[in-house]
Amino acid sequence: MTSSTTHLALPFFDEAHRDIAARLPDWAAAQQVDERDDRAACRDWVRRLGEGGWLRYCVAAEHGGALPALDSRALVVLRETLAFYSPLVDFAFAMQGLGSGAISLGGTPQQQAAYLPAVARGDKIAAFALSEPEAGSDVAAMKTRAACAGPSSAGGQNHSDAGGWRLNGIKTWISNGGIADFYCVFAKTDPQAGSRGITAFIVDKGAAGLDDSAHIHVMAPHPLATLHLADCAVAGDAPLGDINGGFKLAMQTLDIFRASVAGAALGMARRALAEAIDHARQRRMFGQTLADFQLTQAKLGEMAALIDAGALLTYRAAWMRDTQQGSMKERSVAAAMAKMTATESAQRVIDMALQMHGGRGVEVGAKVESLYRDIRSLRIYEGATEVQQLIIGKAVLT
Repeated sequence: MTSSTTHLALPFFDEAHRDIAARLPDWAAAQQVDERDDRAACRDWVRRLGEGGWLRYCVAAEHGGALPALDSRALVVLRETLAFYSPLVDFAFAMQGLGSGAISLGGTPQQQAAYLPAVARGDKIAAFALSEPEAGSDVAAMKTRAACAGPSSAGGQNHSDAGGWRLNGIKTWISNGGIADFYCVFAKTDPQAGSRGITAFIVDKGAAGLDDSAHIHVMAPHPLATLHLADCAVAGDAPLGDINGGFKLAMQTLDIFRASVAGAALGMARRALAEAIDHARQRRMFGQTLADFQLTQAKLGEMAALIDAGALLTYRAAWMRDTQQGSMKERSVAAAMAKMTATESAQRVIDMALQMHGGRGVEVGAKVESLYRDIRSLRIYEGATEVQQLIIGKAVLT
């Protein structure tokens, strides 16, 4: 079973994206990874993605990347294709980009040289540590604190403190938690300033005071953990970008990857549709195949339309971001529409595919059963559906 590439003829894409779509399916279909241990599997996938050259799309060319800059359309094509074959390989790929995105956008040349080429090779596993037990959608409510450990110099971009920093707090729902080689951690450096008092830091695995051993087990297994930071010591050059500029950096990072979440949802939905079509053609009942029933045909038609509607919004959002079409607000709204529509529609498509399989659909080991579990988190992470609705709603009122 292979993914379709007919949508790559749309004018949103250019030859670099069509080249990815031409090469990636054969590579993905040829991989055989035992995913029963999600942590071991994720490490394996990162290694394979690095060896295959696919992680080069997570960083810019000057740091070993495949394209001049991070490209939302390439990320969408990659994630849509990978998710069709394995949601876990999609996760492994996405986290290399998201986890290092703040370094790509705000890192010093020294930070970029130390981390990004290793990310592109698959030598270092990245993680993005923003969420907290009481600060998910409400980022400004985070309680993790970062304080200078010694005499500080003047603030500003690429601030350096000779005495280093101490971080204290809890981060949770951290993808790649426990297996990451480094974390981009966001903490309050000015607790009274709300979202304007947040700074990003690079925290290496093994840093004194970092405990990333508290694994979180979820319905669709993938590496997830809670981080405990207790006087976690980092060097004076650990901050990323401006001191107190971390919120903007986090939003810029998420902005690049939000459309790619929609791409992953499309990949899962396309696989569910393919499984449903294959099942409908083979399943016999009442002297004919399931595909012969008009009710089946109607459901398959609805599924296909839902996928294409989400796809067009997704490709538009990625194209707008890459080509800087419209204002920043318009681009954010387009990304919100894509993320909301593609993930919500994928949930419906996968549910219909499972229903069409009947009892076989809920059997553990069935592809539609695992897709049913895999899709659910995409409606929550990197901005829940309700947050996307608010973004869109506020925009249409102004």
